[in-house]
Amino acid sequence: MVASNARVKETRKLSRRSERSERRLFLADGPKAVAGALEVPDCVVEVFATEAATEQYADLASAAPRWTLVEDRALASLSDSVTPAGVVALCRFLDVPLSSVVEVRGALAPSLETTPPQLIAICADVRDPGNAGTVIRCADAAGADGVVLAGHSVDAYNPKTVRASVGSLFHLPLAVEPDPAAVVRAAQAAGLQVLAADGAGEVDLDHADELLAAPTAWLFGNEAWGLPAELAELADHRVRIPIHGRAESLNLSTAAALCLYASARAQRQ
Repeated sequence: MVASNARVKETRKLSRRSERSERRLFLADGPKAVAGALEVPDCVVEVFATEAATEQYADLASAAPRWTLVEDRALASLSDSVTPAGVVALCRFLDVPLSSVVEVRGALAPSLETTPPQLIAICADVRDPGNAGTVIRCADAAGADGVVLAGHSVDAYNPKTVRASVGSLFHLPLAVEPDPAAVVRAAQAAGLQVLAADGAGEVDLDHADELLAAPTAWLFGNEAWGLPAELAELADHRVRIPIHGRAESLNLSTAAALCLYASARAQRQ
């Protein structure tokens, strides 16, 4: 299949957020993303791959519902990567209702016994796709039960977000909610304490193990201006990460990794 093929051209339109939202479809680029997508029932519609990638990723080809060979130029037109790996999956949206994240665990695996969540991440107005994808990846690595992209956060299906998650987008429940305050209240109603990551917080992360051991929803704000005061005030506690050197602050995804792993450690002791 060549780059000018009608199906390739139609699929290429998914680079636009409006097109993704209207059709509720997105592209997962690279073998890790495709492998993750194939683990989610009914997520993958079709996989486009070059001849070389078909040989290299025969296990993915055997698992795909539809595997379509395309020329290198056609695959490059579907990929957001500078050096495409040769395989791109057309996927259905997989976000779940907010209640599926804050109230029960196992939304992506209905056959498993569901339990109340112990750890989730709430991103409020996180605009950078790399940061959003990395927070999803960190949450997955820390064993969190879900992620919520709230307010005016970046599209979860932005190609850079999907790539930065390195497959983790497909591993844990994700909700999208336009009102960050509603997410905080829903988490609290479900029995989760909400901890706002705030450089001016009254609680020091290094001395918060007893607090961190409880079921927690971490609240992270925008990369540039952090959390609005009215949103931070809704949290049960505001927690600061101590900075021992001369750096003014930490990157959002770095701060999220420290907070999520601190909770994971405290909850597993």
